[in-house]
Amino acid sequence: MRRLQEAGLLVVIVLLGLALTALADPVTVRGTSVNNFLRLDNLAANVATPMSWMAIMALGATVVIISGGIDISVGSIFGLSALSAAAALQELGADASAWTAIPVGIVVPLAVGTACGLVNGLLVVGLRIHPFIVTLGTLSIFRGIGLVSVRAKTLPSLGERLPTVFTEDFIGTRADLGDVFVQPVPMLIMLVCSVVAWLYLNHTAGGREIYAVGGNEEAARFAGIRTGRVKVRVYALAGLAAGAAGMVSAGFYQSANTATGEGYELTVIAAAVVGGASLVGGRGSALGALLGALVIKLIENGIDIVKAVPLGFATIPITKEYGKIIIGLAILLAVAVDRLSEGWRQRTPRGKPPLQSWENPS
Repeated sequence: MRRLQEAGLLVVIVLLGLALTALADPVTVRGTSVNNFLRLDNLAANVATPMSWMAIMALGATVVIISGGIDISVGSIFGLSALSAAAALQELGADASAWTAIPVGIVVPLAVGTACGLVNGLLVVGLRIHPFIVTLGTLSIFRGIGLVSVRAKTLPSLGERLPTVFTEDFIGTRADLGDVFVQPVPMLIMLVCSVVAWLYLNHTAGGREIYAVGGNEEAARFAGIRTGRVKVRVYALAGLAAGAAGMVSAGFYQSANTATGEGYELTVIAAAVVGGASLVGGRGSALGALLGALVIKLIENGIDIVKAVPLGFATIPITKEYGKIIIGLAILLAVAVDRLSEGWRQRTPRGKPPLQSWENPS
């Protein structure tokens, strides 16, 4: 079923690409008429690169959702991590050496994100409050910490710069491809995080424990799994992912501000759910999170480049405000499909139950 969902997402991505190619108007670039969607500088700069930090956060959100939880504070953790990275790097100065700037730029946001995730996990387990309520509270708390911890709303402060070895030579490294350039490091970091998440979820005991807790927490507890520790771990991992995304964003944009990450909660959860993560727990995958993020980013990019949709009898104008509506509809559709597939599985003919993983097939 998971492979079927991922294959379905690939079909959706292809159909979206074909639709956007057909609807996008041609533009003139350096004297040549090209499709506004299929341009390399559009696909790289407006789809793949900004998708990178969204996909990294979606990986963390997927891990939480697989365990049966939810984390709506991810945008605030992302913003606080980016602010922390910018604040620490600003203190080093623009001419800081790579041996100092790069470790600081990596460790600080990862530590801040992981700490925030641990707070979420400990509150969920310690207070036994629904994770939606806990992360709703910490969403505001983490955002408030960012607001009161910096004097200026934007970092670096006026007249200051972040170390160029971190921003331009590391995260923002450019690769020239003829007349255009791409910045591949955010995409490479996204792919590394995706592979690590896939290996963890599918090839480690810790990953299988997450699926077990999300599938049936009571059965997992009777099987000897320490469910409380698993829950704390998944929220810490989600915080770590948000910290990594904040690091990439701060380095790419060479700045961060107190509004960084606002509203990302909907987008990240949408990417995870569209990617096949079940809100009842027990199902989801790293590849699905990656594909879900790509679907959401294609929708957002399509809204930017397609100004109107001709229907023959009428033309519907498309503005940026439609993005929230479309993403909300995508969430509802993904949940509806998940519910229908769950009902289909429950209506399968009864027969001899399948062998469990601990049973001897002989």
